[in-house]
Amino acid sequence: METPNQCAQSQQQLIGDLRMVIENAEELLKNTDHYTSALYQNARAKLALALEAANEELARFEDAQLERMMAATRAANERFQIYSGEQRILRAFH
Repeated sequence: METPNQCAQSQQQLIGDLRMVIENAEELLKNTDHYTSALYQNARAKLALALEAANEELARFEDAQLERMMAATRAANERFQIYSGEQRILRAFH
């Protein structure tokens, strides 16, 4: 069973891997635009659709990660009764 820290690292790795796949797919699309045969154009169209879906999924992952981070910060602030901005900054560095 993964600890919360291991789970967060796995999610970070997944997001990083997805970003890399998206970048590579975008580069492939850009470098194959001069091929005009129907076979290439059909493959490029399928890749473009998959790339669009991957970008949407990446945005969902990043939004969910941000929400979890904000919720954890709110919970820590409440747990330690940190209400002022100054207290939050000082807590972040301790």
